[in-house]
Amino acid sequence: MKKLTDIIEGLEILKSNGILDHIYVNSIVFDSRTVVPDALFVATRGTQVDGHKYIDTAIEMGAKTIICEHIPEVRLEEVIYIEVRNSQYALGKMASNFYDRPSEKLQVIGITGTNGKTSCATMLFNLFTGLGYKVGLLSTIQIRIGEEIIQATHTTPDAVSIQKSMQYMVEKGCSYCFMEVSSHAIDQDRIAGIQFRGGIFTNITHDHLDYHLTFQNYLQAKKKFFDNLPNTAFTISNIDDKNGKVMQQNTKAKRKTMAMHNMADYTIKIIEASMKHMLVKIGNHDIHLKVVGEFNAYNALTSYAVAIELGINKEDALLQLSKLDPIEGRIDLVLVKNTKVKGIVDYAHTPDAVEKLLVEIGKINKEGKLITVIGCGGNRDKEKRPIMAKLAAKYSDRVILTSDNPRNENPKDIIDEMKSGLNITDIKKTLVVIDRAEAVKTACLLASGEDVIALVGKGHEKYQEIKGEKFPFDDKLCLKENLELITEE
Repeated sequence: MKKLTDIIEGLEILKSNGILDHIYVNSIVFDSRTVVPDALFVATRGTQVDGHKYIDTAIEMGAKTIICEHIPEVRLEEVIYIEVRNSQYALGKMASNFYDRPSEKLQVIGITGTNGKTSCATMLFNLFTGLGYKVGLLSTIQIRIGEEIIQATHTTPDAVSIQKSMQYMVEKGCSYCFMEVSSHAIDQDRIAGIQFRGGIFTNITHDHLDYHLTFQNYLQAKKKFFDNLPNTAFTISNIDDKNGKVMQQNTKAKRKTMAMHNMADYTIKIIEASMKHMLVKIGNHDIHLKVVGEFNAYNALTSYAVAIELGINKEDALLQLSKLDPIEGRIDLVLVKNTKVKGIVDYAHTPDAVEKLLVEIGKINKEGKLITVIGCGGNRDKEKRPIMAKLAAKYSDRVILTSDNPRNENPKDIIDEMKSGLNITDIKKTLVVIDRAEAVKTACLLASGEDVIALVGKGHEKYQEIKGEKFPFDDKLCLKENLELITEE
């Protein structure tokens, strides 16, 4: 139980009723279905549901305190109603107070950008773990607290879950927390109440316009994260992206830059690359990395820069970087015995990420053809579908259009929208195989010699989401099994 006055500390309260000093709360909830007696219910306005409609339900379930943006006209005397300007923001602040402000006891680094969030956060987790620190991770793939793994369901969880996870990290002795920060989470104030030590900008390209509607809205959502950082924090921004400097325009935090193609505080250059590793120069230091691709070079540079800003010795950081293995589902190499055909599984699901992935494969795949298997997710930004198909055709010798996570859409309709971006030449080298497993099998049957099969879009995911249900499906396992079958023949 927590005293209500402690939970609402720091909130801007517009109106309230009753005496607040003697009220105790045992949980904070924003879903009326999860209310228990003596819970504090926060009526938030979501994209689909307005929690204000469920205030009466929450009270019937036992809530004695209501946080809302408009106090109902009909009120119960025994219930405390508190009106705030933004209940979603209040939820984050109260969750932080409820869990004893855990972010103040951690060094929290937030990574935002269209691409690279998961890779950077995971690479930083692995880097600092390798250096001997107890570390927490909040990412698309998983939530990790030291060696403990919890599967994640969203890029950035809800505000209460974030604070609860951070409190658990503190209890387990973590010193650092590396977390992905999505544009949705920033826009919806899910990160309110977190004290960030650092903020990282990787890049920004076409994505999530189904939610943000315009690119400018998307840009401003990202920028809001940096605008709100305190002067005790630092920022590191990728200025190879034309919006890299925009992100830091109004921040109070210390500003640092990174780049591969421009002068910056932290720089990297690729000297040599193969399918398995690359030699890079970070600043004045040569280092071998067990990852490949220009975007992985950026991820390594980001991790190095964060380590230095957090006071890690340069040599220690570089040595540990050289030991890091590739991240699951990010240019993830699949090799089997007795065949030279190589497979690559990657999470690329935006036009920019697809283009960068296929260009990188082209640079290091000098001998064979590139066969790309690609789809687009349902109930998401439709504008990128024809663009992604066009890019796949541009950089590949053969393309197979297939299902990704169709969700509530017809997979054929999604593929038809992808095909609308193809010209006659593109169509001649394109096949449509709606079933993803069959598409992978087809790609393997087409491959020979030194060919590379790129299975794009789902990466680390172990499921396909169809009509509201998640069915087991693992791109990497499917690709490996089909390559092995072909080898046996």
